[in-house]
Amino acid sequence: MAIYYQLDFEKPLAPVEDALAEAQEKLRASPEDPTLLAAVAALVEQRKSMLEGLYADLSPWNTVRVARHPARPQTRDYIALMCRDFCELHGDRRFGDDPAIVCGLARVGHTKCMLIGHQKGKDTNEKIACHFGCAHPEGYRKALHKMKLAEKMGLPVVTLVDTQGAYPGLGAEQRGQGQAIAENMYEMSRLKTPILSVVIGEGGSGGALGIAVADRVAMLQYSWYSVISPEGCAAILWKEANEQSNSAAARALKMTAKDNLSLGIIEDVVEEPLGGAHRDPKAAAGFLQDWILSSLRSLKSTPMDTLLDARYERFRNLGSVIEPAMS
Repeated sequence: MAIYYQLDFEKPLAPVEDALAEAQEKLRASPEDPTLLAAVAALVEQRKSMLEGLYADLSPWNTVRVARHPARPQTRDYIALMCRDFCELHGDRRFGDDPAIVCGLARVGHTKCMLIGHQKGKDTNEKIACHFGCAHPEGYRKALHKMKLAEKMGLPVVTLVDTQGAYPGLGAEQRGQGQAIAENMYEMSRLKTPILSVVIGEGGSGGALGIAVADRVAMLQYSWYSVISPEGCAAILWKEANEQSNSAAARALKMTAKDNLSLGIIEDVVEEPLGGAHRDPKAAAGFLQDWILSSLRSLKSTPMDTLLDARYERFRNLGSVIEPAMS
């Protein structure tokens, strides 16, 4: 089936996907037609070959585009695909409930956990309601409250990061945006329960770190994680954000999963289906679930004092450099 939203670099694929959709439609009417069966098989193979070529070596800027694909699975999609008995928990007990962050008790496979993640929204109304995934301070306070509940219940915490950054509005600043993120980072660093974090789409600045201080951090294959978005970086460095400056900024920021892994910022890259998670959300959820379960098994066998020391050292060592001695 052809995908309605077409990424620029995927445009050569459109005729093949349209032809495949048309052939599959004919095949449904005549399922035993050997000519149609052969045509569909040939188009499927051609589509696979083209996708492998297009995604073999994505540029950082195209990776950002894939991470922002409108059909890319979000937190609520992964909850529906890989969680059982999800019970959503609302509110921060101080101001209100922020729909940009979803929290709840869940069962991933046979493992109980507290699942927390950003939600951008799908249609226009939901995106506006969720602030396009940019959380307010009440969202971060809600997340922290649920993390402490998980600690009391002896449950691991799993967070799914997907935001360009925390909400930058006046009301959010008046209610203590910076303090809320700082408190989350401080409290997560000493939370006495295993914590996993996965960047499932976009991981921008403190908005991402507010729920990403974890024992293990991973990224989906076509996600990005950086101190700032490419557009923000381009606007600062070159005073304008256009195709050329955005692409240059994306390269300079070293924001892809491969870059973050090589820099030691994350521990793992979680594979995505061919052509990105938006092409096969169910398979993407399967890969994500497998990583979560295997990581939790490892963390649960580690003494808590060892886990806390390693978590602290993990973040203390990020960005450390050795300066050459002055002659």
